[in-house]
This record gives sequence, structure tokens and C-alpha cells, in this order.
Amino acid sequence: REYATHLSVTNKSNSCRWKFQSNHPFSAMYTCVYKFAVGGWECSWLATPHQGAYSREEELLRERKRLGAFGITSYDYHAKTGLFLFQASNSLFYCQDGGSNGFIQSAPVKPVEIKSQCSGTRMDPKICCGHPDFIAFVNNNDLWIANIRTGEERRLTYCHKGLDNVKDDPRSAGVATFVIQEEFDRFTGYWWNPSVAEDADGIKTLLLLYEEVDETEVEIIHVPSPALEERKADAYRYPRTGSKNPRATLKLLEIKTDRRGRIVSTQDNQLVVPFSSLFPGTEYIARVGWTSDGKFGWAVLLDRSQRKLQLVLLPSALFVPVTADPVLRQDSVGAVPSSTHPYIIYEENTDVWINVHDIFYPFIQNTEDEFTFIWVNESKTGFRHLYKITSVLQQGCYQVWSPCIAGNFRCLVKEELTLTGGEWEVLARHGSKIWVNEETKLVYFQGTRDTPLEHHLYVVSYESPGDVVRLTKPGFSHSCSVSQNFDVFVSHYSNVSTPPCVHLYKLTCSEEDPLHIVPEFWASLMESPGCPGDYNPPHIFDFAGKSGYQLYGMVYRPHNLQPGRKHPTVLFVYGGPQVCVCVCVRVCVRVCVLASVSEPQGSCGYMGQVEIEDQVEGLQYVAEKFNFVDLSRVAIHGWSYGGFLSLMGLIQRPNIFKLAIAGAPVTVWMAYDTGYTERYMDVPEKNQQGYEEGSVALHVDKLPSEPNRLLILHGFLDENVHFFHTNFLVSQIIRAGKPYQLQVYPNERHSIRCPESGEHYEIMLLHFLQQYL
Repeated sequence: REYATHLSVTNKSNSCRWKFQSNHPFSAMYTCVYKFAVGGWECSWLATPHQGAYSREEELLRERKRLGAFGITSYDYHAKTGLFLFQASNSLFYCQDGGSNGFIQSAPVKPVEIKSQCSGTRMDPKICCGHPDFIAFVNNNDLWIANIRTGEERRLTYCHKGLDNVKDDPRSAGVATFVIQEEFDRFTGYWWNPSVAEDADGIKTLLLLYEEVDETEVEIIHVPSPALEERKADAYRYPRTGSKNPRATLKLLEIKTDRRGRIVSTQDNQLVVPFSSLFPGTEYIARVGWTSDGKFGWAVLLDRSQRKLQLVLLPSALFVPVTADPVLRQDSVGAVPSSTHPYIIYEENTDVWINVHDIFYPFIQNTEDEFTFIWVNESKTGFRHLYKITSVLQQGCYQVWSPCIAGNFRCLVKEELTLTGGEWEVLARHGSKIWVNEETKLVYFQGTRDTPLEHHLYVVSYESPGDVVRLTKPGFSHSCSVSQNFDVFVSHYSNVSTPPCVHLYKLTCSEEDPLHIVPEFWASLMESPGCPGDYNPPHIFDFAGKSGYQLYGMVYRPHNLQPGRKHPTVLFVYGGPQVCVCVCVRVCVRVCVLASVSEPQGSCGYMGQVEIEDQVEGLQYVAEKFNFVDLSRVAIHGWSYGGFLSLMGLIQRPNIFKLAIAGAPVTVWMAYDTGYTERYMDVPEKNQQGYEEGSVALHVDKLPSEPNRLLILHGFLDENVHFFHTNFLVSQIIRAGKPYQLQVYPNERHSIRCPESGEHYEIMLLHFLQQYL
């Protein structure tokens, strides 16, 4: 109850298994895997790395995923065999229970370490879907395969040379690049085909689709090394806005195994025509996967402006063996039928930008010339909703020795059925998914239909869409997962006065009316510990902004609130065009408590312009509604984009904000990455005015001249918002003769992770507020 930081659940018909992760403040961290069945409890536990015990690759991945918990934070699971695969203690482990056969072990499941001859960390391990004895992983930027039963291990790709010099070693296989991880939330670079072909001799063919990346033209930046005593700097490839991005392509590995599970051969395959010729204008491979029958690979492609999206299907036959022999190359290319080509089954175009999402559900093909899938689209109405789409897989143009025209592969959309609609959103990012029951023709999804302040689980028919049924109880915000049998779902939920709890619900429905679903409480996996006796829940408010949007916020009132007494106020902000603009007000007494959410109003082309006015509106509304806010003593505080907005608030509205506390701020947009900046600002040469107006370091002359109004905080090792931003800002501030205070965290990256640094940050924040607000 006190130390639970992560919970994930797998449900079967006769048992529930879940993982409890602890951050108990001892030097060793432990992860327990619990299994509950009718007969009782079973538990196994494993010591896992504590802070500082991770490799550089793991540290950087944790930064991109925003992981704060220690221990086992992810695992792969093979449902049919009950095989778990996970990283722990700088190694790989697996354990196994009964799987889908329902067999319950009589003894605790014990993790087994997977030995290796590899040097360095084995990253991103995955079980082969069709042959679970085999796993793949990334080691030193190349792909490997291993048999966990026999111990056989083999390197599959040879992209990376393992050199110390980043400049001379620009290629990788199976690894998502910095921008793809940071700005598109894709953290893997390879995907197992779910099906396995087997011939009469028992030879099985395993297919592995992967991304190969060449970063030769990407700029190299240097960030101080965590080993400060060595006075070294780490080199990173970082595509600054307006500069070159990595060049990426998709390739296919073919692995053959015999009856004994031994690897007979491996073959690397490339597209019959270069990726850039098949899909001209593509800059980002945002999502990749396989259809459930393994017939097609699929990918979501974006152009550089992120205003055009293509959903494509890639037949396996489109890949031919990699060879340096031109004769063999010509023979293999000539053997590919002209009817084999990609299919662009859906395309989106917008004048603003497209938000990449995680929802794509392809149905099994009933006919060879049609392909049906469920997708979400935001550009049609401005709200993200579900659509069932059928595209015609018509014959395209295919010429081997001349560049293909991508438009020739575009399929006609035969039907686009709207499943949900209205001024609300289907959740489709950060792991949100849908669950499709093809037997009852229902799709389960999470959304904000009732209120933008709460996430709920809903269900709608995809055959005859109409009523949208909510399955979770109102008054709470839920994060849900539906079982494979659609008979239960688990909800992790809370509200402002109830700490998180996890409950399991059984679903029963009428055969006559499948949409008449009644959720019934079945079990408690974690009960809420309850709030402290002196806890004062925040007040949620909303108002109509001048922009025409309904804005939402949350205010924390002081414990010692007295009629007529005014209190200093802290505005906590993140903002940014890709998220909800927070009108979140906090009253500063002894501690600062973060607040919640508002409706979005992004700023296309001009960062930090409309957001500040929304924040000021919110402050003024709160001051009128709650007479305890002292508008002469308001501080603004945020991190990353919130740090940028904190600086912008003090520059634009110094009459409103007495103090600004800016954490890891972006101060020059020319120095931030391509994927994020260009999405909203275009490239610098097309929007010079926007870049100049949005870069706070160029407007320091507008900062107040009074001392003790600005505090800047930044991690010295930050590889995301580089310390250059603060360095350049401070140099401009000094040149302008403006006062400031600076707090550097020498051993922190973009997030503050070290407990000592976190404690220092809190004390520093409180001291600055108490002294000067």
C-alpha cells in the first residue's frame, strides 16, 4: 500500500496474475509476481537494479519513457505458453506458468536467467510469437536471436561497428531513434511476425520486420558525461530543427530452424525498390506492425511537416535478399511478380498537423481485394473518433528499374463508417488501445464522452453504430484493460479525493442485445489507502474563455483559510500545443501540490503566445470566484515546455507574475529537435518571425529589473533540452543587465531522479517562494 508504484494485470478464466513493483526506500529494490487462483496465493520475487545501476542505453530509454520507478517496468508475455520475458539486474530472465491451458503451478514461478556471450546490455527483449523458444533482443545497436531452451545465440544484423567514435558509427538495426522515441512515443525498432511457416521437413521460417537507420547526416552534440571526475563528454546524434533527420528503411529477417530448434540459416532482406522511391516525401516511420494473420507488415508514415499521413501494407514478398552481387540482385528482383507492391490503404491530409496515435485494428481478410480495419481520425472534425474503414486493394503500378509513383499504390476507400462522434475524444495515445470482439461486433475503448476531466471505458457496435455505453462508474478517472475473452476488465481509478485503487469487474451481457452489458464488481487487486486526515481536496472549476473554449482548472486551497485573508498563489503550468493547456492554480502555504487539466488551445506557428493569455484568464477567474487569491503575489512554475512558459509569462505579463521558476526551459527553438518543433512551427526558413517571437532568450530585455523575481533550474546532463538553452539564456540576461538566480543539478538529465536532488529541488522551490512571494 505504501510503496506500490506500478501494477499490471493478466487475466485468465480461472486465475489472475499481476506484478507488484515496490520502491521501498532500501538499497535493494524488489519486484514480486503474484498469482491468485481459487486455491490461494503464490509469489516469487527478484532483486532488481536500484538507481545508478543502469547502463547508458537503459538510462536514456528511461528518460524517453519518463520512467521514475525502479525494477521491472515492462515485460513480454506469450499467452499460449504462459511465458514471461523481462529485464532485471542488468540481465534477461524468463519464467513460465500454465498459459492458456489453465494449468496452475503448485509451486511459485521461479525466474530463470538467460545467459549470453554478448557484451553490454541486451535491450528490448521480445518472444517470437509463433515459436516461443526463440527470443530477439538488441545488443550494441544490432539485432540478435537466442533459443532460451538450448542456449544457442546468433547475431542477425551487422550495422553497428562498436566504435567509440559516434561519427564513424552512424548505423543501427532494430532501434528507434531519439526523435521517434521522444516525439512519437515509439520505443522499439523490430516486430516479430505472429505466424510461422513450416515445410514437410519440419523447417520453420520465422520473420522479423525491423527498421534500419543511418544517422550519417545528423548533427552530433556533446553533453557532459555522468562521470564528471573523468571530464569527458558523451556524444549524441541530435537532429536540430531545420537540419537533417536520420534516414530510415524497413527490412525483413528470415530465420529458418529445424525440428530440434536449431537455427539452420538467417537471411537479411531489403525492399525490392528503395524505401525513398516507394514512399517519396516520407520523413518519419511513426508506427509499424503485422496484421494478425501475418500476411502483411504495416506502417504509418509521415512527411516532414507532419501534415500528411499514410497507412501502408507491405507484403512479405516485397523484400528480396541483400546481396553485393549485381547478378544475384537482378535475379531476385526479377523474380518478384509485378503484382507485388505496397498498398496505401488510407491517407490523411491537414492544414495544421496530425497527432500520431496507437489505434489500428486490422480484420482478417475475407476477400483478396478488400481490407477492413478500425482507425481513429482527428483531422475530420477536430475531435479524435473511431472509424471502420474498408479499402479496395486494387492493382497498382510497379516498375522495378524506374522510380515508383507513390500515388499509384493508393487504394480507394470503399466505406468509412463513423463509430463515434461529438465534441469529445477517443483516447488513442500513451498506450491507450481498443479491444475488438468480433463475435459480438463490439469495440471497447477509452474516452472523455462524459466529461473532459474523466477517462472512462466505453463500448459501441462497429456493425451498426449508435449508442455508446459507458462501463465504468462516474466521478472517477479510469485506466482500463479488457481481457482477451471480454468477460472481465480491470480498472485503475481515482479522483481528487480518492487515491488510486485497482478493481476487477465481470462483464455479463444479453444474447439478444450484446450492448446491454452489466459490469459487476468481482475482486479488489489494490484498495485505496485513503487520504490523510488533514488532506484538503482541490476544487475543480471551469469557465468560458475569450478564445471560445471551455477551460478547466483545479485550485488547492490553504488549510488555514480565513475569511478576508489573501494568500500568495502558485500557477503550475506545462501547456504546449500537443497537450491540454493547463489552467491550474495552486495556493502556496507550506507545500506545493500540482494540479490538473484543461481543454486544448494550441498555438500553431507561434509558441508561447495564446497559452499565457489563457493562464492569465484562469487566474483572474479564480481571483473573482475565490476571494482568497492575492493577485499581487502570483508565481508561475513549470518544467520543460512549462519552464519555457514560465519565462514567457514573466516576459509578457510581469504585472501579473511576481515570480517565475523555470525548470529545464527551451529558450531558443532553433536549438530544439525537428519532430516536435517543426510540427508546430514549420522549418525555420519558412517561419523566421515565429521562431524569433517564441525564443525567450531573444527577449530578455523585457524581463523585470527587480531582483529575486526569476529562478532557473536545469540538469547539467540534459540530453533532451540541452543545458545550452540555459547557458545561452543566462549569457543574454547578463548582457541585458537583468537579475536572475540559477540552480544547476550536475548529475541530472531532463528529469530529476536522484532522491537527494529531488529533495534539494523541493527545498529550493519552497525557500524561493517563501522568501520572495
